[in-house]
Amino acid sequence: MDRTPPHALDTDYREHPEQYRVGRGEQGVFRVRPYKDELLPLWKFRTPADAKESAAAIRAKYDEYKAAGEFVGMDLARKYLQMGYTRATRYARHAGGRKYAADGVELPRTAPDPQKAATAAIFREVWQAVTADPDYQRMKREHQRLR
Repeated sequence: MDRTPPHALDTDYREHPEQYRVGRGEQGVFRVRPYKDELLPLWKFRTPADAKESAAAIRAKYDEYKAAGEFVGMDLARKYLQMGYTRATRYARHAGGRKYAADGVELPRTAPDPQKAATAAIFREVWQAVTADPDYQRMKREHQRLR
């Protein structure tokens, strides 16, 4: 019998949550299906209005996953909120969102873009609330113990 684990991109993490590793930061945010397919269309950070709508929609999905006891979905929602914050922050600090030149040298920061900074703040507030959620913390510990 073949004991090779299925390829990560082929894994349905709703059916096999035990195969999910929490990881650091935003790791795996584009690989964890079906949650990626549900959250990615909600993720927008172009303007503060987009960020408010996006963060609220992602938070609503987080609450759905929480009600269903789906820690993997909760963690992916947290990661999309964190990614909204980090991407908006990068655009606030670097014109065009490019942090590095083609040769790998870090580009100088530009004058802060107040619109992108406001966008980042919206995502940060919701991301921090989700991360501090006692249920999230408890379920994260339980998930990590199972691994």
